[in-house]
Amino acid sequence: MGQWWHAGGETAVRYCSGVPSSPVRAALTAAVADHRLLDHPYYRKWQAGELTVEDLAAYAAQYRRFEEVLPEVLSNVAGQLPEGPVRRLVADNLEDEKSHPRAHLELFDGFAGAVGADTATASTTATARLVDVYLDGVGEGAVPALAVIAAYESQAAEIASTKADALRDHFDFGPAATEFWDVHAGMEGSHSEWTLEALASLEAEPEVVAEWASKSARAWWSFLDERDQGSF
Repeated sequence: MGQWWHAGGETAVRYCSGVPSSPVRAALTAAVADHRLLDHPYYRKWQAGELTVEDLAAYAAQYRRFEEVLPEVLSNVAGQLPEGPVRRLVADNLEDEKSHPRAHLELFDGFAGAVGADTATASTTATARLVDVYLDGVGEGAVPALAVIAAYESQAAEIASTKADALRDHFDFGPAATEFWDVHAGMEGSHSEWTLEALASLEAEPEVVAEWASKSARAWWSFLDERDQGSF
């Protein structure tokens, strides 16, 4: 088991991987290899400053639907686990979502407000499917749910960092607009590691991890396809 602890009373997890190489890690890596999100044309446009503020507003309105459901997903996963280190890791991630440094939905609304997003916008087809994959994973158990989460979080730190940099460089946005992405750039590396540690600790079958991680990766890719095609 890797080591984890709280720093200064904060809930952010500091993590040292005990499974630098494992069948679970290999399964996750293979599952997302063909759907690496920073390779998607939409994120390439974001990094290059080729999106409009209207594009970002439409993106924010849909991404918020995912951000809304994530605490529910984490809470349900934690509830499926017995008392012990794995459950505490999930609970710490949930606490991060709720309060580190503030509720992440509140942080996201700083970005959404800066780009003029209509946060009351209904979910589109791909957004609804993405949310369903997370909820379906929870319905199948802790291992499928953690595999769904890990597929995104294994990429999330780099994605968040490039998003924040592009918002500053191409749109001249200030801290209120970039804080959500800056916070995630700093914490998602540890989060992706604990998901792998949790899966290994649960003796997850690599085939199950690959199946659900692939579903997650494809759903995220379709979500970006829809944004890139202007289906808002």
